[in-house]
Amino acid sequence: MNTQTTIQIRIDSKTKKAARKTLDELGIDMSSAVKMFLTNVVNRQGIPLDLRTENGFTLAQEQALIDETELAKKSGRRFATVDELMSDLHN
Repeated sequence: MNTQTTIQIRIDSKTKKAARKTLDELGIDMSSAVKMFLTNVVNRQGIPLDLRTENGFTLAQEQALIDETELAKKSGRRFATVDELMSDLHN
């Protein structure tokens, strides 16, 4: 027997309105869209989205950049001016 249940979520009205507009254009109601999302979570055993940071990187890419930056800060060379950097690059 397939028992149905209800989920309540809170979201700001601007996002809800924009999502409803997009879904209406696709011919999908909000409830069906949420069902599709949750079904994909189960099928993929994870979030079925390409999650990106505000900088446009995946979470793994951004963490790698942060790690590289920290390593460069600890072990990299520092230059007081662009001229010093350019001179070092040419040598």
